[in-house]
Amino acid sequence: MDTPFIEASSPHVMNTYGRVPIALSHGQGCRVWDVNGKSYLDALGGIAVNTLGHNHPKLVPALQDQLAKLIHTSNYYHVPNQEVLAKKLVELSGMSNVFFCSTGLEANEAALKLARKFGHDKGIERPEIVVYEKAFHGRSLATLSATGNPKIQAGFGPLVEGFIRVPLNNMESLLAATANNPNVVAVFFEAIQGEGGINTMHLDYLKAVRQLCDQRDWLLMIDEVQCGMGRTGKWFAHQWAGIKPDVMPLAKGLGSGVPIGAVVAGPRAANIFQPGNHGTTFGGNPLAMRAGVETIRIMEEDGLLSNAAKVGAHLAAALAQALKAELASQAVKEIRGQGLMLGIELAKPCAALVGQCAASGLLISVTADTVIRLVPPLIMNTAEADEVVSILCPLIKQLLLEAA
Repeated sequence: MDTPFIEASSPHVMNTYGRVPIALSHGQGCRVWDVNGKSYLDALGGIAVNTLGHNHPKLVPALQDQLAKLIHTSNYYHVPNQEVLAKKLVELSGMSNVFFCSTGLEANEAALKLARKFGHDKGIERPEIVVYEKAFHGRSLATLSATGNPKIQAGFGPLVEGFIRVPLNNMESLLAATANNPNVVAVFFEAIQGEGGINTMHLDYLKAVRQLCDQRDWLLMIDEVQCGMGRTGKWFAHQWAGIKPDVMPLAKGLGSGVPIGAVVAGPRAANIFQPGNHGTTFGGNPLAMRAGVETIRIMEEDGLLSNAAKVGAHLAAALAQALKAELASQAVKEIRGQGLMLGIELAKPCAALVGQCAASGLLISVTADTVIRLVPPLIMNTAEADEVVSILCPLIKQLLLEAA
């Protein structure tokens, strides 16, 4: 039974989110309905989580089957689907081994621990990790410290030490920041920054950093939590550059809504953790593993990588056409991203669009104050992409006119 929606904030839930005044009840495909019966086109996908949309006819029966068998057992015991999913992720990535956890934050935290132990194993007492401006890796103290957003760091100092921050896509800055520093052990970044504003790492830069890490025996760690799992039209966004990282955190879209995280490691990092070095209670549980196995199976069966590339290109082109005048005037600075991970950067703050779009039946988010983020389910079709444009672009124009 649906809980009646009360607009006022619950007095019993911590006030940690600026929520849109909507309570969602159910969904089908790329659409969701609230408890009052209003329909919305979902262009947010649970923040790049609902890979297969809502109530997928292949996923739901598989999860129901698993719920009736085992949900959780703990890692004291073997979980057969851990090996199935790990083998598949190794195959898709060309890497070696996988550690399973429950969230992207946990996956990134594990990556940071891997880098530090990698350094300690080499005799480096105070390992340092290169991170990036505008990055977002999570909200634990370590991942918050690796994050490049002073606003969300405020109030939580002292931050964890051991990070060197550099700008995106600037090899000279990376070289200068690490010159003559024997403590550097890793470079850590998102192939496409999500929360930071859909900022892409250039392919040439990715190749150059891979080469530098090889030369200096550093770990190349690429956070694919938001941009991975087929969102850009390849399984992992860094694959557009033809490289492999040493460490790759995953989460979000891997379980189509069931909480799951993973750290995929290549040969240089695969054996750093030994029994007792790291662990998790919920990670790798039977339900999450089944969700991951079935998500990948359905993605392959239904051709969702090619769909993400095709529909994403269509959506980007349609947005560019609808906002042609605004792009020319630089009221819209840029439309960027790849596949079904797109950002529209405006010349002014646009958080108000979240509520305005919802009122018009479209779910989006705004990140970095001025960037509209579109990360819909990978099942979205071109007609639905056109519907996104038809709802969103008039609201963008209206917002920009109000500023004029």
